[in-house]
Amino acid sequence: MTRRGARLIAGAAAVVALAVLAALSIAHARKSASPAGSTAGGVSLTPGPRLVARSTAPGSDGRLVSVPAGTPGGRRAVSSRSCARVYAAGGTGVCLRLGRGLTTYRLAVLDARLHTVREIPLVGVPNRARVSPSGRMAAWTVFVTGDSYNGGQFSTRAGILDTRTQELVPSLEEWAVTVAGKRYRAADRNFWGVTFAPDDRHFYATMSTGGHRYLVRGDMATHRMRTLRDNVECPSLSPDGTRIAFKHARDGDPAHGWRLSVLDLATGRVTPLAETRSVDDQAAWTDLHTVAYSVPRGRARADVWAVPADGTGTPRVLIPDAESPAALGTTAPAAQ
Repeated sequence: MTRRGARLIAGAAAVVALAVLAALSIAHARKSASPAGSTAGGVSLTPGPRLVARSTAPGSDGRLVSVPAGTPGGRRAVSSRSCARVYAAGGTGVCLRLGRGLTTYRLAVLDARLHTVREIPLVGVPNRARVSPSGRMAAWTVFVTGDSYNGGQFSTRAGILDTRTQELVPSLEEWAVTVAGKRYRAADRNFWGVTFAPDDRHFYATMSTGGHRYLVRGDMATHRMRTLRDNVECPSLSPDGTRIAFKHARDGDPAHGWRLSVLDLATGRVTPLAETRSVDDQAAWTDLHTVAYSVPRGRARADVWAVPADGTGTPRVLIPDAESPAALGTTAPAAQ
C-alpha cells in the first residue's frame, strides 16, 4: 500500500471513530436519569428573551434546552430532541443529529414547536450550524475525509438551505470565488462557519486554501463569494450587521491556539476580547454587546461562557453544562 493510500484509510477510520464515539456517548447517556435543576418540556423556538443550547450535563442525552436570558444559570426546560449541534433564530431551528445508522448524521430543520419540517442527510461529522435572523436560511458544516488534495486529513463541507424556496446548496465548493479581485479555482478550497446577514441574501464564512484562512462574503443571488481578509475563522455576524466575532490562529498557526476577537466591518478594526483561553468554537451574539461560546470541561462536558464584545470585562459562565448556544431574543433589521 502507498503512503497516500494509508493516509486516506487512516483519515476515513478517524471519521468513523468519531461517529462511533458519538453514538456510544448518546447510548450511555440514555441510561442515566435527567439532570437536576431541569423541567421536562416547555422548549419553544419562538423569538423571546431566552437562550437555547445543547445540554452536556450527565444523563442529558445532548438534548436541546432552554433557559431565561435573565437567569441563564437557573432551572432549564429540556426537550426530547437530542442534537450534536443546534442553533435557532426567527422561530426556526437546526439540529444536526445522529441518524439511524451508527456512522450517519442528518440535519433536521425545526419549526418553533420543535417539529421536523425537513431532513437532509449529512455526509460527514457535524461541526457547525447557523440560522439567519429571520429564520429563513439555514447552514451547516461537517467534517469529511478522503479528498485527494488533502492527504487523507480532515476537510469540511458547508451547505445552505433556503427554507422558503427549498433551494439547497449541498456544498459551497461549487460556487465561484474571487481572491484579490481575481477568479480563484484551486481544488483545495474548504468552507465552514457560515453566518447570515439580516437581508437573507448575503453571508460570511471561512475559506481555507493554500495554507491560508480567509473571511469570505457570499451572495445567494449570484452564487459567488469574495475574500475580505486573512486569518478569520468561524465568523459570527452581530445582530445589527456591523461587526463579526471570530477566532483567529495565534501567530497565524492553529497549533498555537485560538483567540476570540471582533472585527468592525466599516473600519476594519479588530478588537481582541478579554477571553484569553484558546476557544475553538463559532461564537454567538446574545445581544449587541455580548458574545457567547463553548469551552470544554473534561471529556464530554462543556459550559457556555460570555464576554463583552468591546474587549472590556472578564469572561463569565453563562450556561453551565451546555454548548452550541443561540439567543432567541436578538433583534435585527427586517429582511428585504
